[in-house]
Amino acid sequence: MIDKMKALIKQKDICVLATASGNKPHCSLMAYATDDECHEIYMVTNKLTSKYRNLIQNPLVSLLIDTRDEDIGSRRIEARALTVEGVFQRIEDEAKRDLVRDILLEQHPHLSTLATDPEAEVFSIKVISFLLLEGPTDAHFEQVG
Repeated sequence: MIDKMKALIKQKDICVLATASGNKPHCSLMAYATDDECHEIYMVTNKLTSKYRNLIQNPLVSLLIDTRDEDIGSRRIEARALTVEGVFQRIEDEAKRDLVRDILLEQHPHLSTLATDPEAEVFSIKVISFLLLEGPTDAHFEQVG
């Protein structure tokens, strides 16, 4: 089942990132890339955003990666939704940060203005667990980290 979860992560490249500050949740649509093992999910944001302030205050996050764009109409019952529990991590190593930025820009060239802005932060979500829902009732959980 873990392979099916990783395949979904690699198949898609956009997710919903859920952060929180205090009791106030915040969701953001985010482009992402991942390492080969899907242990880290990479993103970029401006440091002046609410999401970034939330990540600094509370590094625990949830991501939603799903197939709603392909499972429409009568196929809605087949929709898959993967919830990823993770922890925000700054990428301190400059060489790794540059590599991750290059990977993100290769997959998402539309992010070039954001990724090269001096206020941009390239970061990682270290995966803790996956919860895959296939259809409305078939759920599978995998602890990762």
